Amino acid sequence: MTHLTFGDRIPETHFDGAIARILELQRDNGAIPWYDGGVIDPWNHTEAAMGLTVLGQTENARRAFAYLADTQLKDGSWWGQLGSAVPFDDEEQRFIGEEKDAGHHIRDTNFAAYIATGVWHHYLITKDRAWLSTMWPHVEAAMSFVLSLQSEHGEIRWAANDPHTPEDDALITGCSSIYKSLECAVLIAREFGHPTRDWFAARARLGTALRDKPHRFDRQWESKARYSMDWYYPVLAGVITDDAARKHLAAKWDIFVAEGKGCRCVMDQPWVTVAESAELTMALLVAGERQKAEAMLAWQHQWRDEDGAYWMGYQFTDQVAWPAEKPAWTAAAVILATDAVTGHSPAAHLFAARPMAEAAE
Repeated sequence: MTHLTFGDRIPETHFDGAIARILELQRDNGAIPWYDGGVIDPWNHTEAAMGLTVLGQTENARRAFAYLADTQLKDGSWWGQLGSAVPFDDEEQRFIGEEKDAGHHIRDTNFAAYIATGVWHHYLITKDRAWLSTMWPHVEAAMSFVLSLQSEHGEIRWAANDPHTPEDDALITGCSSIYKSLECAVLIAREFGHPTRDWFAARARLGTALRDKPHRFDRQWESKARYSMDWYYPVLAGVITDDAARKHLAAKWDIFVAEGKGCRCVMDQPWVTVAESAELTMALLVAGERQKAEAMLAWQHQWRDEDGAYWMGYQFTDQVAWPAEKPAWTAAAVILATDAVTGHSPAAHLFAARPMAEAAE
């Protein structure tokens, strides 16, 4: 089991299989689907691109960002894909095929916002200001779409108000991720001297809603509290910080963490998922819990296939990799977590250090 800490060099061939998996899945148009025959969504696609950037696959990462630029809608959003629309074969324990219309009528705010995080992350590593300039209009349009759906209470609607998405509701995980994307959007705007006051104010309102207005989330559907992401994402994104963040993570640690294995996807199932464990690793770093973060990351390497790619997760009662998929985003999440732990790239601090304050600095 590889245990890495800050300043360690990532072993030269450590992620060969993970990178090969992402590149194997990337299509000629730059798109990176979830897995073989899987759907594409802007969030997980961007996550995969970020993994490529960390390990020097710059041109392939830019092909991925070019795909986002080419497919952005006029209002700044993208058509999304939702995992619940992908058919699952219970007997084979894997997702099957690609449902062509899955998510076609959904314009998800979190999916749209994440381009800002991906673009800023890429710029921190490449320092290519000309490339950043070409991506700025796409970031600006995406954030305009997202913030057009912020309510007077501060939360942001989960998707555009279309006939297929009538639920006027908000998600804790999605809004937390948007909070982080707003931070990155502000930093990009600063690079070009653009005004940021409105984005700062929107981010502060969103933070207040996430911390102090739980009644504004999960109003029209069943609570998502059984999912670990709703637990750690406010810490990962910097909504909850310092001592409050540590207390927040400690409160449900025994519920969501399977010692020696990782983070459960949902509290009531014996199933740890590698991407959630990698994200929890970064949340722990942000909260100042480095020892726990390093242990959490080290546990994940046991869930690699022989080819070096990471399984989506592990069902530890049945003792099987489940589902039998090796997603691009899972590989990328482990790469990003390893970067955050070791300080490998100039972007490592983005998911490891104190976030931007809510007041303009």
